[in-house]
Amino acid sequence: MNDPQKPVDPEKEKRKIKSVGRMKEIMTHYYIDAKTAGQNNRKVAWITSGGPVEPLIAMDVIPVYPENHGAMIGAAKMGVDLCEKAEAMGYASDLCSYARADIACATVDGGPIGGLPRPDMLVCCNNICGTVLKWYEVQARYFKVPLFILDTPVVHGQYSIAAHSYVRDQLHEYITFLETHCGKPFDHDRLAEVGRLSIAGQRLWQQVLDTTVHRPAPMSAFDAFFHLALIVTLRGTRTVVDYYTGLLDEMKARVAGGIAAVPGERYRLLWDNLPVWYRTRWLSDKFAAHDACLVADTYTSSWCGTLEYLDENDFFGSMAEGYSRIYINIGTDQMADMVLDMIDKYSADGLVIHSNRSCKPYSLGQYDIQRIVQQERGIPALMLEADMTDARNFSESQVETRIDAFMEVLTGS
Repeated sequence: MNDPQKPVDPEKEKRKIKSVGRMKEIMTHYYIDAKTAGQNNRKVAWITSGGPVEPLIAMDVIPVYPENHGAMIGAAKMGVDLCEKAEAMGYASDLCSYARADIACATVDGGPIGGLPRPDMLVCCNNICGTVLKWYEVQARYFKVPLFILDTPVVHGQYSIAAHSYVRDQLHEYITFLETHCGKPFDHDRLAEVGRLSIAGQRLWQQVLDTTVHRPAPMSAFDAFFHLALIVTLRGTRTVVDYYTGLLDEMKARVAGGIAAVPGERYRLLWDNLPVWYRTRWLSDKFAAHDACLVADTYTSSWCGTLEYLDENDFFGSMAEGYSRIYINIGTDQMADMVLDMIDKYSADGLVIHSNRSCKPYSLGQYDIQRIVQQERGIPALMLEADMTDARNFSESQVETRIDAFMEVLTGS
């Protein structure tokens, strides 16, 4: 809400993304639905962010994402307290801060929304990391609910027939798991429709992200971090398609009107890894002060990065490959190729790498990617050491000094 005593800056108001309000409404209703699911004879499943959510949607199960909640905890600057609680429970500080915050949160109904709704089941896919396996085992024991684990082999090179068969067989087991714990047969026709909506939503999200190829960019990666929530939480629903249709229209209007995310944009940057949730505003302002806009990132594009492997006419048949080939489940050379493609596509002048203490699979290989980018494109790269949720691993003075030095190299001053 605007301070009535403070004059409104019309230019700043014009730059605000109007869809933000609608996003907040959708997410509020989503969490209310999840917290009242039992009263409406619906079930709740906690699922990892890279997991196959479409079968849950098809079975009318409400998916809830502890990682999304971890991001909310970080943005609300509640991460340190909850991480310390987990450490007092015996969990090492080297563990993922999302996992620590979630495990502690469950015992005290903590966090910005008073804890997540109690799960009826857990679905864990290790295409994002190995930590989720033990994390979800801990929560399954705590809540005394069934757990399904989907194991996706790392795709270092080619996606083999053996790997496809291995994952596909598990997806059939996933369907059986849902039938058992939902007490009803699986509706494959419903899944086909959910799959079409999922692919449509992912395409729209990619189109939204692609509006930043324009100069000046109508949004930044920091905006994308916020608007990502729906493609993660409600992928496969009409809500997502309608929301991103509206957001895309708004971005096109901003492009036509020359409305810039960063006024006076001179430098375009690519971000790698998860956001530093508790410092997104500070980082955005810091780069903007140098007339630099983060026009794209590898994180938000991950939820539309496997579209070429998904078939809207055979969604179930293509799920195994689509969920195996996500960005952090491939080899470092492949990741570097994708970064190079994004640098070219978005005309990036530099690369900003978040060396994330929590997310080991994402951070492993970043120095190789930095070297490859500098060799192949000759653009500078900045390495920032931090953590996505635990603010104890962030040094403002160190990060500020590195950003200033990086921008001096970029500008040649």
